[in-house]
Amino acid sequence: MKILSGFMDNYEGEALVNGLDIRKHSLQIRKLIGYLPEHNPLYLDMYVKEYLIFISSIYKLDDIKNRVIKIIELTGLVKEQHKLIRALSKGYRQRVGLAQALIHDPEILILDEPTTGLDPNQLIEIRHLIKKLGSEKTVIFSSHIMQEVQALCDRVIILHQGLVVADDKIAYLDQALNNQREILIELDRPLSETWKLAGLVQVLPGSSAPSYKLIFTKTDRDPRPEIFDFVVQNGRKIIEMTERKSSMEDVFQKITMGEHVGNI
Repeated sequence: MKILSGFMDNYEGEALVNGLDIRKHSLQIRKLIGYLPEHNPLYLDMYVKEYLIFISSIYKLDDIKNRVIKIIELTGLVKEQHKLIRALSKGYRQRVGLAQALIHDPEILILDEPTTGLDPNQLIEIRHLIKKLGSEKTVIFSSHIMQEVQALCDRVIILHQGLVVADDKIAYLDQALNNQREILIELDRPLSETWKLAGLVQVLPGSSAPSYKLIFTKTDRDPRPEIFDFVVQNGRKIIEMTERKSSMEDVFQKITMGEHVGNI
């Protein structure tokens, strides 16, 4: 993050942003980038609006007044614009950080752990704002919280011990790693008959009786209609049937801890 945003130049290799070498075109690239670091560096003794006017003047922007008004509205800071930054909650400080990163209307937004430490309400609000920005700009989002990655990202790059070990859409990563399909079902009463279903690999007891975990080989064929027919034919009723979807945590663990390291 620091290399891409031009804060660190002591590195090996080459780093390009929009085809421009960061070492050779640092100032030009910084005009293209909005950056919110993990530790949000704000001037706590400044007022919100005052701070954004100050940042705008650093960028030497035109029509600063109207630009600040628009960015305050975009980031939901209208009611807080006349407050000292130190008086704001963590969620609103993150909003101020996003506002300063967006004030010059960058093409690329780099966010380093932007949701850390937020309460559930703040998390939903910041997540909604980031998704809205992602429809208009390229957003590079860094996080160790896999739920946030799954909720916000289209494409995922996973680093392991300093190396890129995966780079793809979440759904494609899951397909590449998982060749099985898990169906969780709950019946009105236990089934004593032997399960006879095409592609069925294993039947495991569920978390509560009478429930089961059915593991199938993954194919284009959906096994659920056949499961339903089989259960009804054996005189039972299905109370619930769901397919277990892999989470981003599952994908991350398989890639960084298992046999797939470096292979995706």
